[in-house]
Amino acid sequence: MRLVLWDVDHTLIDTRGVGRELSAAAFLAATGVPMREQATIDGITEPVIFRETAKLHGLVADREDFERFAQALEEQHLKRAAELRERGQALPGAAAALGALAAAGVRQTVVSGNIQAAARIKLSVFGLDTHIEWEIGAYGEDADERGDLVRLALDQAGVAAADAILIGDTPADVEGGRAQGVRVIAVASGKSSEADLKAAGADVALPDLRDAGLLVQLVRDGIG
Repeated sequence: MRLVLWDVDHTLIDTRGVGRELSAAAFLAATGVPMREQATIDGITEPVIFRETAKLHGLVADREDFERFAQALEEQHLKRAAELRERGQALPGAAAALGALAAAGVRQTVVSGNIQAAARIKLSVFGLDTHIEWEIGAYGEDADERGDLVRLALDQAGVAAADAILIGDTPADVEGGRAQGVRVIAVASGKSSEADLKAAGADVALPDLRDAGLLVQLVRDGIG
């Protein structure tokens, strides 16, 4: 049985700026310092983003600081879930892709730089959480590097790398999958083009998730 490892932001959903606002509120709550700027976020895990953002503000953050930030971030997502639903969006084809893969008997989980609580809320507000096996996923609080998250998810699922497919939108997603021998379907629904994603090592690069039939075929056939 195949296992799909989904990225969240710009692969399945787009918060349209709400995510940064939630991070800023959580940063202030955790550090007492307003977030004037944020470190690079594309494909980077939440602990790394937090530490690098803290550095930009002259702060040295440790694990305890991150845990305070993560708790505040969860609270912000819960508090502003309705706003996230109103301002953000599920990306075109996301719901159909998840449903089609489930109908084809494919297991699905999340491998994301988000903390698990945020990933759950983000997908649930857009109705995209139904087919996700959350307990076998890997999240920002679990490791700093995406490759380590991929390995953790495989171990928890009891699935060999050859039977898994990672779907994400950044070169970091591609590199994380390839580092563990997992094939990658990259989706150019974020900042990276199909050419960029292919250059990063993606097995297949798609413009979006609109062709659910093609996606199921690629996953079922192991890309080819």
